[in-house]
Amino acid sequence: MKHIKKNFFNLGITSMGILSSLLLLKRNQKPKMLKDIPYFFNGPAPYIFAHRGGMSVRPEQTQLAFDNAVDYGLDGFETDVRLTKDEELIVFHDATVDRTTNGSGKVCDYTLKELKKLDAGFHFTDINGRHIYRGHQQAKILTFDELLEMYPSKYINVDLKDTPSSYEGAIAPKKMYDIIKHHHAEKRVLVTSFHKKQNERFRAISNGEIATGASQHEVTEGVIKFILGLGYHYHPQADTFQMPIKFKGIPLSSTHFIQWLNLLNIVPGYYGINSVDLMYDLYQKGVHTIVTDRPDLGKQFKSLLKQHTSN
Repeated sequence: MKHIKKNFFNLGITSMGILSSLLLLKRNQKPKMLKDIPYFFNGPAPYIFAHRGGMSVRPEQTQLAFDNAVDYGLDGFETDVRLTKDEELIVFHDATVDRTTNGSGKVCDYTLKELKKLDAGFHFTDINGRHIYRGHQQAKILTFDELLEMYPSKYINVDLKDTPSSYEGAIAPKKMYDIIKHHHAEKRVLVTSFHKKQNERFRAISNGEIATGASQHEVTEGVIKFILGLGYHYHPQADTFQMPIKFKGIPLSSTHFIQWLNLLNIVPGYYGINSVDLMYDLYQKGVHTIVTDRPDLGKQFKSLLKQHTSN
């Protein structure tokens, strides 16, 4: 009898959860006016991007990493940029060079020429703990200009890392825009930042020519409004949300949330996805962009997807 009561209780909780989700989705209906989805997302979905070029298997943000992702047939790269002392945009994540190179100090205190002398494979270790890429000629810091030139057929998802209040942060959005225009790469670059101010600056400069992502603040606002059933009143500026599958214990990858994003023409994307099964699960829920540290797993997923679609 206890088992029966427990089963009824669990069934009731499950039913309430389903009903609540359906009510939320109904309340979070599509607004009357929708922003257009930019050309960047017009390719066949899902996009599989290599996080920092595939940082689990090659020194991050180096030609070694990007070439490896190309060899595995990924659609493009997720990367970051920072400004140097002589105002060049380099492909780099951290504010300092200590973690990934044999140098030390802030990126903004180095000129590009000085940064080019550093070994960006110095600290990388393979699964056996070996420093197999130390001193490698292709383990060097790249400029964003070089990245666009070297991989003209790949999508680039780039994150402006310099803080908005810094001098570097103030001029980086315009530098980014000029480089993209120089390479006629408006349709294959997505620009984003964790900082809302940086996204606002870039949108003002680019005037809708180039796809943009959401800051952490913008994603948080969207999530809260969805949970409260106020999604109808959410008017996004960003073209895409790029998220982890959960944040501080809050799940961000439910089917209904992903459906709501798609209703608003906010392209759903997730990063830190290093499981083929999880990639497939997200794809089935309606996710467009998947960012992985493992290009080899990205290729496995693409092969799995091809098998499923051909059957």
